[in-house]
Amino acid sequence: MTQKARHPHCSGGDEFLLTRRELLAQAGRGIGSVAVASMFGGASLLAGAPGGLPNLPHFRPKARRAIWLFPAGAPSQLDTWDYKPKLRGMFGKELPPSVRGDQRLTTMTAKQKGFPVAPSLFRFSQHGQSGMWVSELFPHTARIVDRIALVKSLHTEAINHEPATIAVNSGNQLPGRPCLGSWLSYGLGSLNENLPTFVVMTSSYTNKSNVQALSARMWGSGFIPARHAGVSVRGAGDPVLYLSDPDGVDRETRRRMLDGVQALNERHADTIGDPDTDTRIAQYEMAFRMQASVPELTDVRGEPESVLGLYGEDVRRPGTFAANCLLARRMIERGVRFVQIYHRGWDSHTNLPHQHRLQARDTDQGTFGLITDLAQRGLLEDTLVIWGGEFGRTVYSQGTLKEDNYGRDHHPRCYSMWMAGGGAKAGTVFGETDDFSYNITKDPVHQRDLHATILNLFGLDHNAFTFRHQGLDQKLVGVEAPAHVVQGLLA
Repeated sequence: MTQKARHPHCSGGDEFLLTRRELLAQAGRGIGSVAVASMFGGASLLAGAPGGLPNLPHFRPKARRAIWLFPAGAPSQLDTWDYKPKLRGMFGKELPPSVRGDQRLTTMTAKQKGFPVAPSLFRFSQHGQSGMWVSELFPHTARIVDRIALVKSLHTEAINHEPATIAVNSGNQLPGRPCLGSWLSYGLGSLNENLPTFVVMTSSYTNKSNVQALSARMWGSGFIPARHAGVSVRGAGDPVLYLSDPDGVDRETRRRMLDGVQALNERHADTIGDPDTDTRIAQYEMAFRMQASVPELTDVRGEPESVLGLYGEDVRRPGTFAANCLLARRMIERGVRFVQIYHRGWDSHTNLPHQHRLQARDTDQGTFGLITDLAQRGLLEDTLVIWGGEFGRTVYSQGTLKEDNYGRDHHPRCYSMWMAGGGAKAGTVFGETDDFSYNITKDPVHQRDLHATILNLFGLDHNAFTFRHQGLDQKLVGVEAPAHVVQGLLA
């Protein structure tokens, strides 16, 4: 007996036949995927399957891989990229109600007696041929502004960190959807045989106040097969959990064990016809190959001093942002398609000037080193580098405002982000905000537009790139509102 079913990868009307046994087996494949993931210490090892979907990309791509530098906690656009000189004369004045409008406020400031304007304490100056305004926080990044496309008009609906971080990664505030790296892995496949397609690193950070938690849901594959989830690479100890052989188990023994397990899996696949079993076989083999490839990847002793100097002294300390930037360059050289580097500690509700100085010091030279290193090697042309987090900060001070100290609350209505390489239009400033960096006045860019633009750079039509789930052709950009490619950001 057979049962007609719709293939989850098809966006058209194609159907295929399942036997009753196959249908029952696939009904439980979610449990099986969790079990397999647990054998590797979570779904993080289930990544890097070779080969993408047929007929993709839709058109000639400009980017083949990407590195996302993610300042988690939301940097203040007012103190980094969105220069507002008119605020200098408005210190402590009440933010006009006409500016604030009906903007949703968090519970942290909704009951404040007032909303005093807090001008940035940092100096801004123009750099490069583009004349881009950059905060003194980023003296190194300021040297490469002619390589970046700055967006000052990004916006979102989410106003709290967890849903906002999930949204900027997956296109939806609710957990359980695939993130950008998983979509690219699913659609375009792997560029290598010995490393995952999608890798995530979390960096050490100096500011220890108001640090937001990060969870694997930020780099999860959601309803897309688990092999497309991000692999977490650590800065200390074993780079990948559970990858090393146990004490007393040598490579030959491990190979024999793996061959035995594979034989059982192949027999199961022949009997049941469950495609997840074939995935399991491939991922065991990937893990075995990673045992040799990951130690070589993370050994940077062969890097010349001229390269290490680009990233600064922190590059010599494993787990720092600079060290992770160097690892990211080595990863994309070896065929990793998507690397995401998180740096926490940017959630400055109080004492922002001090905290942002610490965070910028952690990241500024590493960012410069990465872009410069990629450019020198001819890799920046088809490697898209993204810098930006989940939302922005308010112009008004949270809590007590002082001449040398202030805090800022969450602000989703406008914030700044930039891209470099991979087809992004270098030396560009896109979008404008009002004198308070509170409302967008020109060229708004929703996060779904950002996703559509990134997919476009990878040669993917955001409306045609789908996955059938729960009766819908699901998309990274969602189905709730139209998304638009931002042509002004394309070279």
